[in-house]
Amino acid sequence: MLQIANYINGKLVEPVGKTYLDNYDPSTGQVYSYCPDSDERDVELAWQAAEAAFPAWSNLPNEKRSRILLRLSELVEKNLDRLAEAESIDQGKPKWLAKNGEIPRAVSNIHFFATAIEHFASEAHPMGQHAINYTLRTPLGVVGCISPWNLPLYLFTWKIAPALAAGNCVVAKPSEITPMTAYLLSELCIEAGLPAGVLNIVHGLGPKVGSAITTHPDIKAISFTGGTKTGAEIARVAAPMFKKLSLELGGKNPNIIFADCDFQKMLAETVRSSFLNQGEICLCGSRIFIERPIYEKFKSAFVEKLKNHPVGDPLEHHTQVGAIASKMHFDKVLSYIELAKKEGGKVLFGGHPVKLEGRCANGWFIEPTVIENLAYDCRTNQEEIFGPVVTLTPFDTEEEVLQMANSTSYGLAATLWTENLTRAHQMAASLRSGIVWINCWLLRDLRTPFGGVKHSGVGREGGWEALRFFTEQKNVCVKL
Repeated sequence: MLQIANYINGKLVEPVGKTYLDNYDPSTGQVYSYCPDSDERDVELAWQAAEAAFPAWSNLPNEKRSRILLRLSELVEKNLDRLAEAESIDQGKPKWLAKNGEIPRAVSNIHFFATAIEHFASEAHPMGQHAINYTLRTPLGVVGCISPWNLPLYLFTWKIAPALAAGNCVVAKPSEITPMTAYLLSELCIEAGLPAGVLNIVHGLGPKVGSAITTHPDIKAISFTGGTKTGAEIARVAAPMFKKLSLELGGKNPNIIFADCDFQKMLAETVRSSFLNQGEICLCGSRIFIERPIYEKFKSAFVEKLKNHPVGDPLEHHTQVGAIASKMHFDKVLSYIELAKKEGGKVLFGGHPVKLEGRCANGWFIEPTVIENLAYDCRTNQEEIFGPVVTLTPFDTEEEVLQMANSTSYGLAATLWTENLTRAHQMAASLRSGIVWINCWLLRDLRTPFGGVKHSGVGREGGWEALRFFTEQKNVCVKL
């Protein structure tokens, strides 16, 4: 069985402790590879390599750093099929989704920041004829990037690409649940000619590796995507050390549907926004609010659509819903379905684990699940489930649905369906959310700021926001 290696100082190396974690294929429930069980010793070696590489990398002209990163993006694209299959096996998502969505987005992430750095400008502020101020932006040094298991290569590259483009060196930790594509990326980094030590990938558990990165006194910034509780712990530790922090955390996103919407377009996109990647996307709309005049029509049509939305082997092209990423998460999602029933919820569709035949007989699969008749402020409607589970709630007025939509501790994304332009703008302004999609979902421009409010995070990623995060600003004032 394959033993995944750490990537430190330009080489693939075993963990110092020579111990490994089981890595499961969620579609079979079987161990299929081994992930390094690294610790603070591996993080220290990674930091030493990054620190040594920083002077040369940070002083390399932007266009030369850009050229290396563009080579890396080309290699990721060249290996599309291999990476897509690896992501499907490692995470449980349908292979077609990895091939058409996640891996191409990883290519775009690297390509975008490789080109953006050549256009990253600083500000100048003349003071009449007396003086001029200008802003210098310099890389921070060695930074830490910690990414989650749901969109492994997509979100891993979303973090490391701007950090590297801006001239930083990186100690990165992918999720121990889905380490495979980060490992394969390390092979491509070597092939692309990325200088040794510029990017270091340390695999392992959060309490060991993630904690060691967060507490390291000479790692200048932490960019983290993951659960809100983990983000709170990172903030608790890193804030007194005055590290820069970017935290992209959980979501409990509302999907608000008005009676005047384009019904068929809305219906197709709502199925997608509910169950894409098994609902394991922080941007999924897990609370669906429907204006009362079309509530029954929507409910019937939505459930009917799901009858042709098969759960199956992630490697089969017809599969729409793959496997849940881990046994622990599988059990968590099922526990919330049981909680919803106790809270008075009526299951309209799904609600059960799926037992497949053949290769996937022991995999972790759950039916797309639709629940109604729940209070908007019950636990099921307030806590993040992060799986193929949505709730339906009717509403009568804009004021009522805004109150319900804004009632959670989260504020990452919201979706709004209406043909009324005035209402759309007014509602978007009133939703307490970092992102609002109107008559669409997951339509992303990489130039735009990405992130949430309340318990959904601190800071913004994407575009100039990411490059600003990974650089230090210095004002220079010259008297003329």
